[in-house]
Amino acid sequence: MQGRGLRLRTYLLVARIALAALVAIIITGSLVRLTGSGLGCVDWPACNEERFVDVSTGHAAIEQINRLFTGVVAAAVIAAVLFALAIRPRVKRLIWLSVGLVLGVLAQVVVGGIVVLTGLNPWSNMAHFLISVVLVSVGVMLIHETRIAQIEHAQVRSEMPRAALVATIVVSLASLVMVLGTVVTATGPHAGDENAIRFGLDLGSVVRLHAVAVWLFLASLVGVAVWVRKVHARIVMRSLEIAMGWTVAQGLVGYVQYFSGVPVFLVALHVAGSIFVWMSTMRLALNLVRPIP
Repeated sequence: MQGRGLRLRTYLLVARIALAALVAIIITGSLVRLTGSGLGCVDWPACNEERFVDVSTGHAAIEQINRLFTGVVAAAVIAAVLFALAIRPRVKRLIWLSVGLVLGVLAQVVVGGIVVLTGLNPWSNMAHFLISVVLVSVGVMLIHETRIAQIEHAQVRSEMPRAALVATIVVSLASLVMVLGTVVTATGPHAGDENAIRFGLDLGSVVRLHAVAVWLFLASLVGVAVWVRKVHARIVMRSLEIAMGWTVAQGLVGYVQYFSGVPVFLVALHVAGSIFVWMSTMRLALNLVRPIP
């Protein structure tokens, strides 16, 4: 089993690279929107009617670089599948999770084309971001399951009562925060282009609704902290502390950016922070249900 352990340690690196690529393209995608470059390329898959690749203007170059980075992401997730198939003995859950990453990236390519062809329609933009969040979730699960598979004959199950229910509540509230965050984006000033369609909602009301969801999510984390200490489940405390830390930091950035007029730098920081909040939440949920021994 030593050889298998070595292969799984190698695969853990591959899985981490794939997750890093998935996170990176979310950040580069947010920069496309925040720089007003969402329609730097007005066609898809070519940049425009004249050129497949066009970097003649700043907006076109930014959008083009983000599109080309998709190739890096595709290579990373394909490598995750190939390396999963090379593990002996095979671990089926790693194969299925990595295949899910490839299918998700393919879906993102299609949705990305719809975003451009519909002139940055807010619904397609929201779908584009939320699919990325799902892909990050699968990436976190892939790393988690790889670490569990490194333990010989591991049959990991939580010994905490109602762990699955608690994890479901936490992830559901985090999902609500993410969805409402995309609604704020689709309502606010940074839609990717000055002529992009926006939701005709009151920005203040949407932001307050988003903030309420954040407070509910944070309250759920506090509740988990009390519950975990009560049942003496120290194994999940580290992931809980990380999730709470990211959430508090993200909340502070959110308030500062709103009351300072949503400057581009803080919005970019807030988008990046949202992904780290989500990843830490997924790690917490996984450690509640399938803790790493």
